[in-house]
Amino acid sequence: MFEEFKKFAMRGNVLDLAIGVIIGASFTGIVNSLVKDIIMPPIGYLLGGIDFSNFFLVLKGGTFATLAEAEKAGAVTINYGVFVNALINFLIVAFALFLVVRQINKLKAAPPPAAPSAPPEETLLLREIRDLLKEKK
Repeated sequence: MFEEFKKFAMRGNVLDLAIGVIIGASFTGIVNSLVKDIIMPPIGYLLGGIDFSNFFLVLKGGTFATLAEAEKAGAVTINYGVFVNALINFLIVAFALFLVVRQINKLKAAPPPAAPSAPPEETLLLREIRDLLKEKK
């Protein structure tokens, strides 16, 4: 059983998947920082100093100025600002993956041109008839 597992784990696809998951996890941290620290502050500034991570709706538990206060008090909230941040993260990751896949597709070698196929039998017969008619003239 160990040998079978070793054979399975050492196949190329499994190793590629493992590497992809590790890089993806690292990439997620970078994208989260990009959105939280680089993209959202200017957007919040343009919208009058709004912090999207503090957009929430309290369902039960009172009124709170920030999401941290609501969570500390144990209030039931809908955190739609956090969702907006996650949505922006997703769009950035999806766009980055699109660019990577697009570049990989460009780097792939184009398949060799297919050899021309033989003309249909009817075409060959018509050519013979044409040539015979030319010879008679």
